[in-house]
Amino acid sequence: MHIEYVEIQNYRKLKSCRIEFTDQTTIFVGANNSGKTSAMDVLRKFLSEKNDFTVNDFTLSNWIEINVIGKKLINSEEMIGSLAEELGKLVPTMDVWLYVEDHEIHYVAHLIPSLDWGGGLLGVRLRLEPKNIENLFKDFIDSSKTAKNTLNAIISTEGNSSISLWPKDLRDYLSRKFQTHFEIKSYILDPEKLSLPENGVARPQILPLGSGPIEGDPFKRLFLIHNINAQRGFTDPTNKANEDDESTSRRAGSLSAQLRKYYNKHLSPTNLPDSADIGALEAIDVAQRTFNEKLRHAFNDALYELESLGYPGFSNPKITISTKIKPADGLNHDSAVQFELTPENNQDNYFPLRLPELYNGLGYQNLISMIFKLMQFRDEWMKVGKLAKNTSSGQEDFFIPPLHIVLIEEPEAHLHMQVQQVFIRQAYKVLCNHKNLKDEQSLKTQLIVSTHSGHIAHEMPFSSIRYFRRKPILSQNEVPTSTVVNLSNVFGKKEPETERFVTRYLQLTHYDLLFADAAILVEGPAERMLLPHFIRSHFEELNQMYISILEIGGSHAHTLRPLIEALGLTSLIITDLDSANSKSHKSVPPSRKKDLVTGNDTLKSWVPCKTNIDDLLDLKPEEKVKRYENIHFSVRAAYQSPIKVLMVPDGPEVEALPYTFEDALVFENLTLFKNADGNGLIKKFKDAINNLSSIDQLGETFFDDLREGKKADFALQLIYRKDLSDLKVPTYIKEGLTWLREQIKKNQWDNSLNLNSVESAAEEVVGV
Repeated sequence: MHIEYVEIQNYRKLKSCRIEFTDQTTIFVGANNSGKTSAMDVLRKFLSEKNDFTVNDFTLSNWIEINVIGKKLINSEEMIGSLAEELGKLVPTMDVWLYVEDHEIHYVAHLIPSLDWGGGLLGVRLRLEPKNIENLFKDFIDSSKTAKNTLNAIISTEGNSSISLWPKDLRDYLSRKFQTHFEIKSYILDPEKLSLPENGVARPQILPLGSGPIEGDPFKRLFLIHNINAQRGFTDPTNKANEDDESTSRRAGSLSAQLRKYYNKHLSPTNLPDSADIGALEAIDVAQRTFNEKLRHAFNDALYELESLGYPGFSNPKITISTKIKPADGLNHDSAVQFELTPENNQDNYFPLRLPELYNGLGYQNLISMIFKLMQFRDEWMKVGKLAKNTSSGQEDFFIPPLHIVLIEEPEAHLHMQVQQVFIRQAYKVLCNHKNLKDEQSLKTQLIVSTHSGHIAHEMPFSSIRYFRRKPILSQNEVPTSTVVNLSNVFGKKEPETERFVTRYLQLTHYDLLFADAAILVEGPAERMLLPHFIRSHFEELNQMYISILEIGGSHAHTLRPLIEALGLTSLIITDLDSANSKSHKSVPPSRKKDLVTGNDTLKSWVPCKTNIDDLLDLKPEEKVKRYENIHFSVRAAYQSPIKVLMVPDGPEVEALPYTFEDALVFENLTLFKNADGNGLIKKFKDAINNLSSIDQLGETFFDDLREGKKADFALQLIYRKDLSDLKVPTYIKEGLTWLREQIKKNQWDNSLNLNSVESAAEEVVGV
């Protein structure tokens, strides 16, 4: 048994999305503010911490409609029935779909939708809704009328008043009364009515009229949920200890606190002792009697002095001292766990060099803490040690749920790159490292991790990664929302070679693409080295954004197309014209009206989908953009375009047609390269500029030089120069970067503008 997927509605940025899970480890990735934390929170709140919901968990834009419902209620109380149905469409909801094997049906007998169900998927809807809709609406109406009457009375005695009384609207009312009126209710779903998402937007089924909630927690004996949140408490040494509550214990993130909690739950010899505990109990008793005797001797003079004052006297109780030794107290300090820095030996003069865990790096503390927590979670699920005895006294409670779900938020905090990779490789193994989990098919663990780390994503196969894609705002009163992409579906069964290439390529470079605001795909090493300089010097706004620059040859850029399209990631492809003879397909310098074609697969098959060189040279900037209207993003190609240059002073401008990035850069900076000092390509370019007067000859010479030249060395020599700031950006790259800047700024502006307008609209709902 495992969770196949969940469908979430109306929870923060997750307006309507489906998240599919693997049966082992699932990784949530995406750019900042894409909904990863919202997804972790909604899983935790619906499945475990069910009283943590607040009004802020509703999708922001829904409050406009909810406040309209409130206005209608005040105007017409007879509408309560129809408005209750409207409100039900706007509350946070999560549909949980389980995959159940035939031998596991006894676990889910209470969730089977009908006698016709033949196994496989089972669905349960968890919906945050009013406990009693009529009581909620009635109390809101009464509170609103009271506030209105009070305000009218103030105005009648004092004139106009700007005072605002609670509740201004239905949202304002619920900000105080939410926990009073709302709870989670559960409904059984019909697997036959499942629908696939459309453009990433989930389409959950509509409950039949008259559907009633089921009693109790539908997953009470199915799931055990554990969570490691992003705040792990390594820098707070002042909290007071509580041996049973890890969330409030002193330095709850420390290994000392975790060991103590583990000891109390699984190991304590005083908890339902058996024969294995006799030795420990005897040692505690001897220590306690010895300590009592020492204390009585130490306090003897003080007690004698008290008695000399007449107290205690006849019929008064005698003062005595008795201690109680609790072994767990030995773990209740920050130095309970120490790390030994020198190997142990048996020499007489050996003195161990140790440090308390506080003096170890945060990364090491974090790693050990998380691994030990995973061990704790596993042993709690398997009821290891005394925990089994504590629960065995009540047979109903002694039950191991078949599914263990572990949520980890941002495990990369404080961890070096290599340690991040070690952790994610080992985490699932630790959770399953128990004899009952080796071959037991009816017990299953699902690990769900949210991360901003490309190093963690790097360690996982594409099939485990879920990408949270931010959706642009398309209309007034919308807010930024997200959909979730299952990357295992990106390439399809027909493209195994493409998937293999992209996976290996990203593993060899980086996974930054999965966290970026936009991507730039470049042709070669020279572009990859000089592009960051162009951005820093001429595009300050882009320099402040999270843009992933990937070096991938023109012949391979199109292989990233399925991934870019699945991510919906605004992308600029900086590539080469790659002109060739239309018959022999041999590379030749670009020229007009010679029936030349491009050999660049990206230009031919992706964007702008043109082959003829003349067509490519004459395209307008807007014709180099491919727009994806269904998921609302764009990809633009930037390739060499005609450049007007002066070959001789005071002479006419002539058209230069560059073939690659390097000669385009030279044509844009003829004066600079005419006087440049350097070796290799720089010297060849300088000689050609000074010795040739024909633009065609110059272009052909550049073409020949570049076929044998070292392009990376060319870029490195330019970077080394002091006058790099005077280098003009090639026109085609400048146009591409300008387009990218405007695309990102437009998305950011629309999002911030609409967030403000939605908040205002939610507060200013008037006449209906």
